[in-house]
Formats: sequence, C-alpha cells, structure tokens
Amino acid sequence: MGHALGTLEELPLAYRAALARNSLAPLWPMMRNVLPHGAPQPVSRQNLWRFETLRPLLLEAGDLTPVEKAERRVLVLTDPGRGEGAMQATSVIYVGMQLLKPGETAPAHRHTPSAARIIVEGEGAYTVVDGEKCPMHRGDLVLTPGGAWHDHGHSGTEPVIWLDALDLPLFVYLEGSYAEEAPLQAPRNRPDASEAEYLSAGLVPSRRPDRAPVSRYPMLRYPWSRTEAALRSLGALAAPGEAVELDYVNPETGESCLPTLGFTAMLLRPGEKATPPLRSSSAVFHVISGTGTSTVNGERFAWGPADTFSAPVFSTLTHEADGTEPAFLIRIHDRPLQERLGYFEERVRP
Repeated sequence: MGHALGTLEELPLAYRAALARNSLAPLWPMMRNVLPHGAPQPVSRQNLWRFETLRPLLLEAGDLTPVEKAERRVLVLTDPGRGEGAMQATSVIYVGMQLLKPGETAPAHRHTPSAARIIVEGEGAYTVVDGEKCPMHRGDLVLTPGGAWHDHGHSGTEPVIWLDALDLPLFVYLEGSYAEEAPLQAPRNRPDASEAEYLSAGLVPSRRPDRAPVSRYPMLRYPWSRTEAALRSLGALAAPGEAVELDYVNPETGESCLPTLGFTAMLLRPGEKATPPLRSSSAVFHVISGTGTSTVNGERFAWGPADTFSAPVFSTLTHEADGTEPAFLIRIHDRPLQERLGYFEERVRP
C-alpha cells in the first residue's frame, strides 16, 4: 500500500499563486490521477449505438445538408464518458457513420490520420484510393491510410452507409492532424488488388529482381465474402470455446493492415459464450450479421445487424450469439499502436 500523498489544499495560497504565475504545478497532488495503482482508470465508457436509431437520423442529415456543404456527411459515435460532442468512441478510436446518396461524390482529400471503412448498407458506391478504385459491398473493409488521396462516388440507386474508423484522436493529441484537398481522381482501369495480386491467401506476386518496390499498403480492400467463408471454415474446425477470429493483415508483411489500428473478424458460434481476456487495448465492435448479447463491465448489450458497441481498456467482456445461427462481427482496436509502444498486455480473467 502506498502512503497518502499531500493535497493541493495543504499548500499555502501564496505558494500556489507563485507556482501559477510561473506556469508551474506540483506533481504529488495529481500523481494518482495520472499514475493510478495497478491498472488504468479510463474516462471512456462502454456504449451501444443501435443502427435502427442511428439510420433515420443519418438519412435525415442527407436531406438537411447537401454533400457539397458537408464534404463528408457523417454522424460521430461519441463516447458518453467524455460527454456531448466527443470526437472519439474510445481514447484512440474515432468512429462515425457516413452517408452517400445516389449520384453524389465526396471530393478527394488526404490527411495525416489513417482511416478504414466497413460497409454497412447499400450497393453501387466506391472509394478511389491513390487511383485504385475499390468497390464497396456490405461487410468489406476498405483502407484509406494516412497520406493517401481518397474520394467517394455512388453510381447505384439506393443510399449507401458505411462505418468510418480513424486514429484521429491520436493525431489531435499529437497536434499533427491536418488535411489537404484535391479534385476527384481518375481511377485506373483495372480491378483492385484484392481481385488481382492478392486474390488468395498465402499467395503474393512473384518477387522478381526488376519488380518495383511493394507499396506500404499493397491491398486496400478486404472483401467480406472471403472473410466470412474463412471464418466459417475455421469455426468448423475450432475446439468448443476456442475463439474464432481472423486478423486483417498486410499480405506482404503479415503486420496489421494499418500502423495504429487493428481489425479482427469474429465468428460467434451459437450455444457458446466467448470470454476474452482482459486487454490493455480499447475496442469498438461492429456487427456484420446475426444477433446476440455482450456484457461489457457488467452492462448488458443486446445487439443485431449493423449495431456498434465499445469497450474501454481492460474491460470484462462476454459475447454470445442468439438462437441457432452464428454471428459475425469486426473488432476495431488499438493493439498495433500499443505493441509499437511496447506495452500491450493481456490479463487472465479473475
């Protein structure tokens, strides 16, 4: 047990005023706030955002604000622990729902934060990333890494909605967040890399001596159809109670697909309860299909398709699919950032 620390009130007013005049502050009254014993004390609070509630508000935004005025028409999923208007779902993860109506385009820009899109609803939209045109189908993960030009277009007939995930809060904290704008890009006339160079897991283009260097982000779209098929195959072989999860990785290096954010596809088999370990990383879970229940730090969330819920660091979690059908989710997390900082940890549940 540590000894009690002195409080600010124990210091004379004149001394405190002298410190303030000189832009100084005593550490010891604040030390337990910034260095609590044993485990962090997160400000973030778990929350569930129901798509059935969010969707009509997003569609109404489409009527209220033309995309030309909004540039990106997004509703931010705000952390209730930080209060109204918080531009983050957890400490590092920003999440928003974006709408594009038929015939609309969102102009090209690039920014220091990295982003990824999980397609929620609709067909006919696409993202162009540094000239590569990526179709957007339900469940697909589409990357727009930091510094990459990207714009959106929609040639379909119904609204398209997708989930944005960015490491924006990190860059805001570093005072390194900014963007640049440009006209729409002219996409290359060829399929994206997920349909050509990286069509099959374990296979990459032959490394000839005269081959151009591989891009830092060689694969920008991860089709959900292949992800779900891989999860189902893995789930048929996994032992009862074993986690059925697949990480999205760079096919050339095996590292996380973005440098600070990780994405993990999850299968919850009916009749099983998943009890992951306590993790130092925070997470946002997005439901692709199926229904189920998750308990986060004692709070029960009943979720269905396109719902999204969050979990702060070291959350106690349980997940369970309802009925007889499996559920599929994507977990967005900041484990890659923590591993680069050298402190990611998992703890056995008590």
